[in-house]
Amino acid sequence: MKIPKIKRIIDRRILINYQVDKEVLENYLPKPFKPKLVNGKGVAGICLIRLKEIRPKGLPKQIGISSENGAHRIAVEWNENGKLNEGVYIPRRDTSSKLNSLAGGTMFPGIHHLAEFTVNESDRNYNVAFISDDGTSLSIEARETDKWNEESVFENLNCVSDFFENGSIGYSPGKNEFDGLKLEAYNWKVSLLEVKEVQSSFFENEDIFPKGSVKFDNALLMRDIEHEWIALEKIKTTNTI
Repeated sequence: MKIPKIKRIIDRRILINYQVDKEVLENYLPKPFKPKLVNGKGVAGICLIRLKEIRPKGLPKQIGISSENGAHRIAVEWNENGKLNEGVYIPRRDTSSKLNSLAGGTMFPGIHHLAEFTVNESDRNYNVAFISDDGTSLSIEARETDKWNEESVFENLNCVSDFFENGSIGYSPGKNEFDGLKLEAYNWKVSLLEVKEVQSSFFENEDIFPKGSVKFDNALLMRDIEHEWIALEKIKTTNTI
């Protein structure tokens, strides 16, 4: 079943970004994906996104639904028909929406794990956490800031903003194929977050990411972004995901 164009409002999007040793990502990523590097490091992280007015394009916003969602992402490159593409590989998705969970792979790409989200936002502070049906968990405590992390692999905010805007294509694992989706944002704008505390059971799993191979890099905030998700052709694979 072809995934329809989905029109939504990004009410809030937090991007938590890590720098990761390229050899670790090379061993983890399935073909045809390879890590996209910045100053010799791979880039991975979690997108925490609250969506409003979710609906197939052309239908009124009154029938739309809202949800909290988390996506674990790795910046990647891959060759397709002789062309080098860039985007993100999304090994797992989590959602507060039973509909998203049930419709994963049909209306929405990839498996969506049902999760319980806790959100507290006030006075430029953001506390977001979730725990999934299989025990995967994440939490972040952050505050809006203008201060740039001098230890980042990126030179400045403009560089990291361009990096993620250009990587607007995402692929999620399915049955012998990868489901593709492209984000068309009509008013792309990011700002900085200062992270006081962050915990991710995925990126702290030393069976996947050995100790010392992952380091926090930066966190970004997006608000009130009108956009569409556009389904792409699937990529076939013989890998076991």
